[in-house]
Amino acid sequence: MIGNSPCFVGIDTSNYTTSASVADMDGNIIANLKQLLPVDDGARGLRQSDAVFAHVKNLPDILDGIGEALCGRGIAAVGCSVSPRDTEGSYMPCFLVGKNAAHAFAAASGAPLYGFSHQNGHIMAALYSSGAMHLLSEKEFAAFHVSGGTTEILLVKPCDSSFSVELIGGTSDLNGGQAIDRVGVAMGLHFPCGREMEGLALKNTEKIPKFKLSVKGLECNISGLENQARKLYSDTGNRELTSASVFDFMGRTLNRLTENLTEEYGDIPIVYAGGVMSNSIIKNMLSARKNTFFALPEFSSDNAAGTALLCRKKYLSENGVNNGSI
Repeated sequence: MIGNSPCFVGIDTSNYTTSASVADMDGNIIANLKQLLPVDDGARGLRQSDAVFAHVKNLPDILDGIGEALCGRGIAAVGCSVSPRDTEGSYMPCFLVGKNAAHAFAAASGAPLYGFSHQNGHIMAALYSSGAMHLLSEKEFAAFHVSGGTTEILLVKPCDSSFSVELIGGTSDLNGGQAIDRVGVAMGLHFPCGREMEGLALKNTEKIPKFKLSVKGLECNISGLENQARKLYSDTGNRELTSASVFDFMGRTLNRLTENLTEEYGDIPIVYAGGVMSNSIIKNMLSARKNTFFALPEFSSDNAAGTALLCRKKYLSENGVNNGSI
C-alpha cells in the first residue's frame, strides 16, 4: 500500500487503561499508545466515576500522540470499545468516554464510526501479536480471556466483518486478575499487582505448595486462591514464595481447563488473551500444547490495537474487500 494511505484509529477506555491505536491499510499497527489509570496505594481498583474522570484527563495527550502517528494521513474509519462484552446488557460507564472521543474524531474527519466490545478487541490483538491472524479463515477457534474483569472461555466463529463469540466456560466466582491483585494488595504491593508479583515469583527459591484447585469441566472457582495465598503469606511473610504459588495455581487451573476443552472440542486452535496471559510463568505452563497462541505482553494488557484492527476488518468488508485472514 502507499505510505500515506488512510489509516484506522481505535480507542478503548477500560477500567484500567486509556488507550488508542492506529492500524494502516495493510493491517500493521503503527501506533499503540496507552496510559494506566491512577489507583491509590492500598486500593484494589477504581470506582467507575473515578475511571471516567481519569479517562477524560488522559485522552487529550493520548489523542495528540495519535495525531502525530498519523503524520497527515487520512482516516478511513474510527473504531471504539462500547461495552465489555458482546452480550445484551453488557455495560460500563467508562467506555462512554472513548465512545464520545471516537465520535468526535470520526465526525471531524468525515470517517465512519464502528463500535466493538472490549473483549473482542482483546481477542483481535492476541491474534495479531501471536501471528495467528490466519485463524480468521478457520471455521472456529477457542479463546481464553483472562484479566482483572473477565475469566472466560469463548468459542469464536469468524465472519467477514468481525467474529461472534459464545461463552462456553470460565470462572464461577473471582476473576483471575482480580484474585492476583487482591493477594498483591494484601502483601503491600501497588495495584495492578501482576507485573510486580511476577518479578517476585521469578526470584523464588522455595518449594511451591500446591494450592487445591477447583475445576469441573470448563468451569472453575478461583476464590479459594485468595484465602490460601493470604494464609501462606501470613505464615511465612515471604512475598516471593506467595507470588510464585499464586501463579502456579493460576497456571495449573488454566492448564486443567485447557485439557478439558481439548477433550470436548478436539485439537481446536486456542488463543490466550487478557492481562493475566502476559505472565511468563503461566505461559510456560501452557505452551507445550500445539496449536496454541499467546498474545505478546504489550498486546495482552488492555490496549486499542485490536479495536483498530477490527475497525479495519469491518471497513474492508463493507467496502467489498474480501479481507479473509488479514
